[in-house]
Amino acid sequence: MICGGLDIGGTKIEARLFGPGMEPGGSRRVETPRSDAGAFFAALAAQVAWLRAQGGAGLPIGIAMSGVVQPDSGPDSGIVRAANLPIGGEHMASRLRQIAGRALPVMNDAMALAYSEANGGAGSATGASVGLVLGTGLAAGLCLDGRPAPRHGGIAVELGHCGMPARALARHGLGLWPCGCGRQGCIESYVAGPGLARLADGMGIPGGARVLADAPGAEAVLDVWADLAAEALEVLQMTLAPPVVVLGGGLSRMPGVVARLERALAPRLMAGVPPPALRLARFGDASGVRGAALLALREAEGGAAWTR
Repeated sequence: MICGGLDIGGTKIEARLFGPGMEPGGSRRVETPRSDAGAFFAALAAQVAWLRAQGGAGLPIGIAMSGVVQPDSGPDSGIVRAANLPIGGEHMASRLRQIAGRALPVMNDAMALAYSEANGGAGSATGASVGLVLGTGLAAGLCLDGRPAPRHGGIAVELGHCGMPARALARHGLGLWPCGCGRQGCIESYVAGPGLARLADGMGIPGGARVLADAPGAEAVLDVWADLAAEALEVLQMTLAPPVVVLGGGLSRMPGVVARLERALAPRLMAGVPPPALRLARFGDASGVRGAALLALREAEGGAAWTR
């Protein structure tokens, strides 16, 4: 059976088809509307229509998105909390039924990355694996024995909105930067793409991350960024101790990023704590959308629905 997925991020909404063996097919990418919810859901509806035009009205379609969608129970069922999308407070399940005429499974993009990579990817056969998205935002997801781990309140190992340790900010003379979630000092504010750009600007590289690779002083900026990212990895290791962390998102494509993070993490870990293996996503940019499509396929084939 063929299936489809939608990957919703702060900069793009990507629709992608997958064949019977989960081989990637055609894709279509549009810019994420940031102005209001109406424009956002209109763009999403167009992407759903494109997938159905390719694969038929009954095509299983799953959605991976940044932010948190409350699980399908309780008074706030289906409500979205998203720092980088214009749909905070929207009822995602109802909106999707209006668009598609039926329920579509939705999972956090980091959970989708972890799920994809735990099933045929870089996190396979490890028992537990974390998917870490380093992009417009920062988030993590956890899979146990190839299945998404249960979560209370829809929190998908929401690492990006944990606080950056004070010791890290003190090492680099950084203050409490505001975060899109409305709080200050979140890990995402320093380690996600906009945070890297702000670090670069603050260290004298005009244009921030956009020109980082070609700029004098880029190595110094990346060393600070890696040190801050290593604090996030240590939080993961001290709380979940996954044997593998799979990296995805736009920043994971920086040359040498795995080696850079390994070097930064080693001195951060407490003595005797084993480091996780850091691996790039085997399915690259398509991994998150693959995870969402795989979830939709398994539910369509009669598998138990996952409480997202």
